[in-house]
Amino acid sequence: METRLPKTLLGTRPILMFGLLALFLQAACSQLDPLNLPSESARSAEKTGPLAVVETVTRQNWQVPLNTGQQALEWRLRAIDSAVGSLDLQTFLWLDDTVGNLFKERILNAADRGVKVRILIDDSFLAGQDQSSLRLSAHPNVSYRVYNPYSRRSSTAVSRTVLNLGDFSRLDHRMHNKVMVADGHVAIIGGRNLADEYFGMDPQSNFRDMELLVGGPIISELEASFDTYWNDRWAFPIDNLARLKTQNTSIEDFAAKAKSASKAFPSETASQQQSAWQTVAKESYRGRTRLVVDAPPADRPEALSDRPTQVANELERLIGKARSEVVAVSAYLIPTPTLSDVMRDAENRGVEVKLLTNSINSNNHLSAYSVYRNHVYDLLNLGAEVHEMRADAKDRSRYISAPVAQKKLGLHAKYLILDRQTVFIGSANLDPRSLRINTEAGLLVDSPSLANELIALTEIDFAPENAWRVENRDGSLVWSSAGVSRQSSPAKSEFQRLEAWFFAHLPIEAEM
Repeated sequence: METRLPKTLLGTRPILMFGLLALFLQAACSQLDPLNLPSESARSAEKTGPLAVVETVTRQNWQVPLNTGQQALEWRLRAIDSAVGSLDLQTFLWLDDTVGNLFKERILNAADRGVKVRILIDDSFLAGQDQSSLRLSAHPNVSYRVYNPYSRRSSTAVSRTVLNLGDFSRLDHRMHNKVMVADGHVAIIGGRNLADEYFGMDPQSNFRDMELLVGGPIISELEASFDTYWNDRWAFPIDNLARLKTQNTSIEDFAAKAKSASKAFPSETASQQQSAWQTVAKESYRGRTRLVVDAPPADRPEALSDRPTQVANELERLIGKARSEVVAVSAYLIPTPTLSDVMRDAENRGVEVKLLTNSINSNNHLSAYSVYRNHVYDLLNLGAEVHEMRADAKDRSRYISAPVAQKKLGLHAKYLILDRQTVFIGSANLDPRSLRINTEAGLLVDSPSLANELIALTEIDFAPENAWRVENRDGSLVWSSAGVSRQSSPAKSEFQRLEAWFFAHLPIEAEM
């Protein structure tokens, strides 16, 4: 069927073409040069304040899994509210929703108390948020930097992308790390971004995720890693980027948007905070801990000779030396050739490889599911056990605030459990983007008690009522769950399957 422009637009066609050409030329000139700023370091651990009590409990590395969104939100807010000296926050995504504004409100309250706050955020999802970013940065105790920024700012992601097309190869590389450190005593590291859906509070779709609350000597390594990125030449103060001459957002605006969540998580007294930190440190798991983090590229982020592969190499090494069992939970599962090889070698050694990822209906990126779907036969043929999370998982109320009936569940967690002895929890998916393009961070913990706790917490996600088991039966894939079997992926519609088929035939795997 032929498509025509309406008559009212016919005369504007030359103007539209000229505008597109102007945008293209503008984009081609939009490259940004790195900055050279004075180096800054994290403050020493505070000797006073509620968080200092953890040092009286143990000076070993300790860990507590943050399994649900409610736990993760509670301990994050408690850490922010307890801080008296410093707060360092590194994240990939921070949305302007209820939870996102709750964090802004509490962080500004901390800054008002005299806490020195450093915020380092990737620029992937900051389109249209320069106003609130400037409001945070305007506080004398808050420093706000944007990693690998778009030079031309815009209120929408689409227009910003068009304006920066000439710099695509640099902008394709992103900082996916997620770490928060408070007072040099405690930290949270894992997969969660700062938005409603990561804490079970989105009205439609929410994520099952995983993080660790940690303390001990590892904190100094986390602070050193933060400093490395903070002092990177591609970390720009927001003031150097935003074209806005004024910012009208106030802390009252943040508080108003966060009102419902703020009531559910009221601030505590200092004695309540200290008691909570003392208890959590006493009841924590203990284990030898190591930070595994990608180094930011030394030159330009797109340099092929300087790929961030430190985390990828470690994950491949861990699977390569497993003796009996690998349990891998990854929101996006697109094995690279090397990853496929180490999993195949593991199976050949008699290691049981058990995988959990998203189904077509629980995945928030259909293109990622489509490319993963191209690898399912290979994963099954090498001997792996493959499970896909159900969007309508029976037990999704564990991760979603009520009411739950009409809400979808998706997987966003990224962790490995090896031989029920060693755990890796971080920001890296098992896909090319995490393993070859973005920078990532995670903790490797040698602790049988923590490993077995994570096995227990994860069992419910593999249960038939919560996940589809994918099998190769006589050359055909079958999805089984709670007595139901399907010969095609459990999509919500035939159109969704058609979309998945279309993406599966595009040459996009290297970018996924």
